[in-house]
Amino acid sequence: MAKALDPTDAPRRFYGEELKRLREAAGLTQEALGKLVFCSAGYIGQIEAAIRNPQKDMSEYLDTVLKTDGHFQRIYEMVRKASRYEDYFVDAAELQEIAATISEFSPLLVPGLMQTPGYARALFEATHPLRKPAEIEPMVALRVSRSELLDKSTLQYWAVLDEAVLRRPVGGGSVMCGQLAHLAELIRGRRVIIQVVPFFAGGHPLMNGSLCLMAFEDAPPTAYFEGPNTGRLVDDPALVARSSLSYDLVRAAALSPEASLALIESAAEDHANAPRAVA
Repeated sequence: MAKALDPTDAPRRFYGEELKRLREAAGLTQEALGKLVFCSAGYIGQIEAAIRNPQKDMSEYLDTVLKTDGHFQRIYEMVRKASRYEDYFVDAAELQEIAATISEFSPLLVPGLMQTPGYARALFEATHPLRKPAEIEPMVALRVSRSELLDKSTLQYWAVLDEAVLRRPVGGGSVMCGQLAHLAELIRGRRVIIQVVPFFAGGHPLMNGSLCLMAFEDAPPTAYFEGPNTGRLVDDPALVARSSLSYDLVRAAALSPEASLALIESAAEDHANAPRAVA
């Protein structure tokens, strides 16, 4: 079945077509070009076929090797502007789609791939208090649609959550009950592995922010750090290695997956039984 047409794909397809045209004009195979810009032939092929988004550094390399005077960097900016995601999240979202392993730590929020519509809506309403429902709903739909990644048999997804994620009543008790029930369902369905760092564990290396580690079949691992209205993708091997060690230390301090599931279900009951706020 053909993929439905997505208007946001047009700049990406144009980038791929231009890459193929200029590569062939230079007399280079995908493999030969890949060696010159430090990637595999398969990666070049995926960009030409518009399967993968181009990256900023890759565009700079291509302009240098193919002597295109900033041509690919300009098209890259078109691709970014056409994306449905926030500018700082564009590259991270694309990498998550092709990752073999995603390992996330979140100190305050349920990670986006596991959010329910009600939870996501409550977050967007809190973040954008002046936006109308008609503006919020497309944002909710886009975020929830990304959960399809968890259905990929080739993806291993592991999340470590601080206990604060379970306790803060985002959207109220009913929304939290639904969200935590969803987490429990994902665990029982063997679609994800979740561990919780309990309050009594004390301090740990990732208390000051979220972290997403991504590993790939044919590329080096990457780390993504995110804060309010900003994000940073890092592929420096030394920093990724330090981030991986921090993640491992936090995971070691967390409850076992079985005990974490019990805590998630207990927290859901606490939200269900909590007294409702009086207006």
